[in-house]
Amino acid sequence: LLLGFSMFPQIAIVGYLFEMMTWLGWTNTYAALIFPYITIGLPLALWIMLSYFSQLSPEMDKAALIDGASRFQILIKIIFPLSMPAAVSTFMLVLIYSFNEFLFALMLTIDHNARTVPVGIALFEGLHGQIPWGYIMAAAVIAIVPVLILIALFQKYIIQGLTEGAVKG
Repeated sequence: LLLGFSMFPQIAIVGYLFEMMTWLGWTNTYAALIFPYITIGLPLALWIMLSYFSQLSPEMDKAALIDGASRFQILIKIIFPLSMPAAVSTFMLVLIYSFNEFLFALMLTIDHNARTVPVGIALFEGLHGQIPWGYIMAAAVIAIVPVLILIALFQKYIIQGLTEGAVKG
């Protein structure tokens, strides 16, 4: 059901979303952007994490139970450390997807107070209506720096999470 919601194109729901955010009084706020980003990113995260957890062996749980571990200890000491690469990879993919999202950010922000970076770059104005390509390209390069830093910091987990299960054995 959750994955079914992600099949609707954004353009089909943006009008209803704008009406809802106006009714709630959330237009031009961060909450107006956080709500759709969570609903867009949740199916992707659920799909990736569910496919990862389906590959974990149930024998590890049984062995830990035989060794005297509680269900909570199994979760904390076995499942969470094993799922860290997948969780980091999922987090990075959802972050990049939300960071680059344009339509909802354009429609739900009216002025520069809550505007996101892609919308701000797209709305650059030049002198006499000209498009300032140099400023746009410079801003785009600067905008990708935080994502590149995060990817460089978590590269080990990302590679491990993406290649997990690629080799059977």
